[in-house]
Amino acid sequence: MSILMVTGMEGARNCADFLGQQLGMTVEIAEGRKMALGALRKREFIAVVVDETLAECDPAAAEAIWERAGLAIPVQINFALSGAARLIREIRAALHRREREQALAHRAATAAIETELKATVAGLLLHSQLALSGELSAPAADRLRVVADLATHLRAQLTLPMPGRVESAF
Repeated sequence: MSILMVTGMEGARNCADFLGQQLGMTVEIAEGRKMALGALRKREFIAVVVDETLAECDPAAAEAIWERAGLAIPVQINFALSGAARLIREIRAALHRREREQALAHRAATAAIETELKATVAGLLLHSQLALSGELSAPAADRLRVVADLATHLRAQLTLPMPGRVESAF
């Protein structure tokens, strides 16, 4: 994982080295818009840190960087007023927020898929049992029993508790 730091301040390399050590990541420095966009074309970054003074002096440059950054965590900080310790706190907080958001999104997607699967299985089971209650030929009834048995088995599997699974009534 890498971080892109966009700043023209003196001592940026020292800050980047300290940041990299503290976060266990590589930190690449871009001194302006052109270098930042070039770096963003070459590879993806977990976070893009833009010096607030650059963003205020050239809002179009900052906007271009944010657009090109894609899924990277955007961090804007004033290097003239903030030290490396604050930058580290800001990046860690942003990384934790991203992890929480991804976990919530994952749980929501899992719950939605599970609900959809359960509804489909319930429909299969209901319709196959309704069909079995009518008059059918022996081969058709046998096939429908297999479908009903498979749906019952799948329903039982979907109701088993799993770690991290959102429980819902069937």
